[in-house]
Amino acid sequence: MTPDKKTATPGWRKGLTRNVVILGFVSLLNDGASEMIYPLLPVFLSTVLGAGPAALGIIEGIAETTASLLKLYSGYWSDRVKKRKGWIVAGYSISNVIRPLIAFSTSWLHVLALRFSDRVGKGLRTSPRDAIIADSTPIESRGLAYGFHRAMDHSGAIVGPLAATALLLVYHDNLKTIFLLSIIPGVLAVSLLLFGLKEKEPEAPREASKTTFNFRAAWNEMPQGFKKYLVIILVFTLGNSTDAFLLLRAQQLGVPVALLPMIWVVLHIVKMGFSVPGGILSDRIGRKTVIVTGWVIYALVYAAFGAATENWHAWALFALYGTYFGLTEGVEKALVADFAPAHLRGSAFGLYHLVVGLGALPASLIFGLVWQKLGSAAAFGMGAGLALLASVMFSLLTVKKVETVGSQS
Repeated sequence: MTPDKKTATPGWRKGLTRNVVILGFVSLLNDGASEMIYPLLPVFLSTVLGAGPAALGIIEGIAETTASLLKLYSGYWSDRVKKRKGWIVAGYSISNVIRPLIAFSTSWLHVLALRFSDRVGKGLRTSPRDAIIADSTPIESRGLAYGFHRAMDHSGAIVGPLAATALLLVYHDNLKTIFLLSIIPGVLAVSLLLFGLKEKEPEAPREASKTTFNFRAAWNEMPQGFKKYLVIILVFTLGNSTDAFLLLRAQQLGVPVALLPMIWVVLHIVKMGFSVPGGILSDRIGRKTVIVTGWVIYALVYAAFGAATENWHAWALFALYGTYFGLTEGVEKALVADFAPAHLRGSAFGLYHLVVGLGALPASLIFGLVWQKLGSAAAFGMGAGLALLASVMFSLLTVKKVETVGSQS
């Protein structure tokens, strides 16, 4: 590509390459399928299966930790074999076959087994998917690319609950039927992947041979700043329990069961609206400022959830909570891509997701136990405190501003 053509290419177009757009629509469909189930899962567990907050914490903690362990494995192997599409297709396929089977559960242990299997699929696809976005996007547009992907993901999370709400009216609150129907958008997502996604080689070849390329070697090649970043992410994640607890809190505050999918829609509308601006902002002023702002908002929201007393408080806090996601989800991933050597992007994303998963299990378990023993205010206060601690630690970390480099086709 000539310099003149580079100059003529709009910034938004450089960030929205074919693979980024395809993966965005796949996430829309997949999350539409997932979010037909997820907002209703706490109610299904508590009212149909008779499980409490502790069981919910165990299910979500184990599920997310499982996914994160596999994210390291799949990211590492996608670097080693220099192929990513197969991992992505396999991961989405497994999840979309397993997820609807929750309809046949008769015990919370069945839900645990199925959520575990669903997260196996997520673990196989996530790191290779995040890496192929970086492989397909120039550095100066990574915030936009990851922000767009998160926005499309959240669009699916709007469509899913809306569909669930409509189907609940048609099928008279029959949750199991809703779960089974989620297979339709799931099949469409896998089909789009198979026929739309193109394998993309990293722009820099890996120098190490396959015989010497291993986890230890990959870790040793990572920059020190990235390793410190992972420690800070772990601190934040320890206070970042599953959002299922927010839905349970909303129900406590008087939000009717029939409206829980709608409050989930409000959350994802805000997430979607802030994801692209958050990503673009991080391309312009730096990732750290945007992430710290998001984490402070998270701390304020959690503290407020603990003190909330009215139905409308839940709606307002869910909306504010969405801004935290918009400012951090895509930007955190863009920063991982900034830190990572080109030939180790899958491994870097695997390490990032592993750390998040290692924090997710104790975060959800401890949060559920603290809620059960000391009440919701204590649990949400704990989450807010850890978020503030992480914000201070990250503020002290030196992160170089992303430099603009040549565009990648």
